[in-house]
Amino acid sequence: MSSRRSRQQSSGSTRISDDQIIDLVSKLRQLVPEIHHRRSDKVSASKVLQETCNYIRNLHREVDDLSERLSQLLNTIDSDSAEAAIIRSLISQ
Repeated sequence: MSSRRSRQQSSGSTRISDDQIIDLVSKLRQLVPEIHHRRSDKVSASKVLQETCNYIRNLHREVDDLSERLSQLLNTIDSDSAEAAIIRSLISQ
């Protein structure tokens, strides 16, 4: 028995099958725009994971930027207005 398999069995974790990994990578290919819009279907799993991580980092940056812009906008309007309530609800989500 390989040391990897014995470690997995002793830790109680279940092993993901190769088919499940292929399925998950395929789903990621469809979700990440940088990969989904490529004409070639030949993208390695490692490249898919790398692009997915980059995409998530970019989304986090966009969320931070939008939150900052909403905060700045909130500071420029009357805090008791309906617009301010909408912005506060967006920020708290």
